[in-house]
Amino acid sequence: MPLSTVHLLRHGEVHNPDRVLYGRLPNFRLSELGREMAQRAADFFAQRVEGGAKISYLVASPLTRAQETAQPTAAALGLEIVTDERIIEAENHFEGLSDVKRHLRDPRHWRYLRNPMLPSWGEPYSGQVARVMAAVQDARHAAVERGGEGAEAVLVSHQLPIWVTRLAAEQRRLWHDPRRRQCTLTSVTSLKFDGERLVGVEYCEPSADLLPGAANIPGA
Repeated sequence: MPLSTVHLLRHGEVHNPDRVLYGRLPNFRLSELGREMAQRAADFFAQRVEGGAKISYLVASPLTRAQETAQPTAAALGLEIVTDERIIEAENHFEGLSDVKRHLRDPRHWRYLRNPMLPSWGEPYSGQVARVMAAVQDARHAAVERGGEGAEAVLVSHQLPIWVTRLAAEQRRLWHDPRRRQCTLTSVTSLKFDGERLVGVEYCEPSADLLPGAANIPGA
């Protein structure tokens, strides 16, 4: 069975001066720093190709920030961007609010906090894993069909869906503290397959030196 790799790339920094938990809201674009991060990701994948990697398939969430993050990689590798709804951001009851911690003190929201292990304020973690892994499998097959043995795909998605997919891949519990996610802006979480079998997970941060100056809202 063919070897293959699927890279889950988180989008770059978003222009969000009001610190809104933007979730699936449209028209949240990359900041200037976010565009620099997207180029860093493109350079990272281009270097892989120069080293012999066969990146043959590129997918992005339909949200603007993901599409914009994918564009430099598409240009660098000569790939079209395939849009896949299955790797979109998670649903969240608090979407559109700024200063979410203040809203958590409002009794009107308390019923959404009853089960943090699900979580009760948004899309179940298990549902996110199911949809992302379905997209991963389809992208893996498409990459191998185009690139053959050892082909790779890149999927541009969002922090929470990527993180819970990694937790599932590593057979860890899905509920977690959002502040402890290892999934920084334009980080790359790589799922390695031997045929149908997931055999490893790797993680790297092409924009590590840009992160100290970046805005990063947990849950966004």
